[in-house]
Amino acid sequence: MNLISIPAFADNYIWLLHNDAQECIIVDPGESAQVIAELAARRLTLKALFLTHHHSDHVAGVPALLRHFDVPVYGPQETASKGADHIVAENDRVNVLDMTFSVLELPGHTLGHIGFYSAPYLFCGDTVFSAGCGRLFEGTPKQMYESFQKVKKLPPETLLCAAHEYTLANLAFARSILPEDSTIAAYECEIKQLRAKGQASLPAKLQLEGKINLFLRCHDIDLQRVLDPHHALHEEWRVFALLREKKDHF
Repeated sequence: MNLISIPAFADNYIWLLHNDAQECIIVDPGESAQVIAELAARRLTLKALFLTHHHSDHVAGVPALLRHFDVPVYGPQETASKGADHIVAENDRVNVLDMTFSVLELPGHTLGHIGFYSAPYLFCGDTVFSAGCGRLFEGTPKQMYESFQKVKKLPPETLLCAAHEYTLANLAFARSILPEDSTIAAYECEIKQLRAKGQASLPAKLQLEGKINLFLRCHDIDLQRVLDPHHALHEEWRVFALLREKKDHF
């Protein structure tokens, strides 16, 4: 399989996954022109669209794409009015490109947010970012924490195909919380060099994210001591909530 990130807007990625038969899926097409151009340039046949949630920067390109391509659109209930004609939920399976994608419900950013997983790929929309976490526009901190725990259980080789290039900003926040963490510091230097060359920081491997993404480290005693020196937070999701609050004001 071949994974391609198509830049959109200021910092979005539209994901394209294609096989050797030149068949592909597109994930979260917030815009259409770049997608149509990419399909033409690579002579790919579009087989399906995947939507993770209803926000316009993830779905606005759907109508134009459907005018060019007669393909199914898979998404959660909240995308039914945005073009999704195949509504999927937790434990549903989507078979396309000779692959089977499992649907994971990942509420938090929006209430109906989902992810599509077929090893090693997880198309996680605005739930998990490299070194970070999506904003809570509709869901609660506890819901997002539980979504992170679901992602955390996936194999360490899982590639997190997030929808935004937020990695450097997220690493700056992580460094502000744990300035002595050498792994975070080293990765920040690596990503700075990568971005200086105009290269994407995504997809991100889950195994590494477990080390540099503070939202996946709420069990970490060192992190808990920094955030909660008086040991007032007795549940990990409350650590997560405090971390998200601090990120909101960073």
